[in-house]
Amino acid sequence: MRKQLEERAAAAVELARKLGAGGALAWAERTRSVSFRVRDSKLEQVTDNTARSLEIRMFVDGRYSAHSTTDLRPERLDAFVREAIAMTRALEKDPHRSLPDPALFEGRPDPSKLDLVDDSLAGIDRDRRLELAQRMSARVAGHKGLISATSEFGDEHMMFAGASSNGFAGSYEETMASLSTTCTLDDGDKRPEEWSAAWGRHARPLPDPEQIADEALARARARLGAKKGTARRATMVVEARAAANLIRRLLGPASGGAVQQGRSFWRDKLGKKMVSSKLTITDDPLIPRGDASRPFDGEGIAARRLAMIDRGVFASYLLNTYYASKLSMKPTTNGPSNTVVAPGKRPLAQVVSGAGKGVLVTSSLGGNMDATTGDFSFGMRGHLIENGAIGAPIGEMNVTGNIVQLFSHLQEVGSDPWPYGSVRVPTLAFADVQFS
Repeated sequence: MRKQLEERAAAAVELARKLGAGGALAWAERTRSVSFRVRDSKLEQVTDNTARSLEIRMFVDGRYSAHSTTDLRPERLDAFVREAIAMTRALEKDPHRSLPDPALFEGRPDPSKLDLVDDSLAGIDRDRRLELAQRMSARVAGHKGLISATSEFGDEHMMFAGASSNGFAGSYEETMASLSTTCTLDDGDKRPEEWSAAWGRHARPLPDPEQIADEALARARARLGAKKGTARRATMVVEARAAANLIRRLLGPASGGAVQQGRSFWRDKLGKKMVSSKLTITDDPLIPRGDASRPFDGEGIAARRLAMIDRGVFASYLLNTYYASKLSMKPTTNGPSNTVVAPGKRPLAQVVSGAGKGVLVTSSLGGNMDATTGDFSFGMRGHLIENGAIGAPIGEMNVTGNIVQLFSHLQEVGSDPWPYGSVRVPTLAFADVQFS
């Protein structure tokens, strides 16, 4: 199947050239995802989806457009490409649109070195998937105060193949397995709900299903008796699994589009110290088994590590070929991969102990931020920190301020990065945070 995707991408590019395109870049993909969901010990839902797609990016007479189809049959390719070229010719010219410099294709890693495929997942059957979901459900069934519990096991197998008219050709595969449980408890007129989950490219290192279920139930029980928070200015400790949202907010405006369009507080800040020197962040697509690891990006540019923030100094934008041209800069990458925050020396318990008094944030409840200024208002929940220990649960609170100023007040980075997801961030502790 991977070979077939490579052939489809190459054929689309070759056809585009024959029909008059000055350049073309094509991507063919195939994804199969399966999941079994058990609710209160009963099988609730089974999904088994397989999807294929082909996208082609056209460069015709100084004009550009992108088109996609789910019909990869060779007999349909001719009509698809012809129509794409005709529509591209109707657009305005854009001198900044071009294929990447072929030199950027060089030096990409061997996909096998990234270890993104778990071959054992190909042999997992229906009974095994159902068993894993049922084990989580059975673990919490019958516990006092439990209203409902939903457990799910899922796995995916993805293939990607690309080709360009200026020399790029490449493909790779990746897998993903995941376990999750969500528990809802009875707390009078409230229904506290919490979750636990684990996922990764390989199934073998994941925790046992019972461990996932135990943590979900324990977290839900810790929410019993939660009350609204009161206005205060205090130290904020953010648990590792909740801290990823703050890092995404901080780096989101570093994209080339936001910078070029004047919608980023990072504009004109390259090389300047902007946040605490305790913060170092790297975009790293080369982590073996990483959730967002890849041998090349969506333009075929070879994967390389990229310093984003170096001891508080802003170091890089995320620039694809188009926005790099508009900003008269060199491309870096088409989009983020694994975002890695350099860890500190102490885990959550010791960071909380050192905080004395404050608030521990365990999850986000949404909110908004102005990417131009960095001003934000986020909803959060968690626990009071009293005498260096985790205290009473807080159900609702808002945190307001400016994201750059918040990270300027970063007191400590923990030693316990969250192992799941593409943002690998440890516990974070901030001083002088406004809660309302």
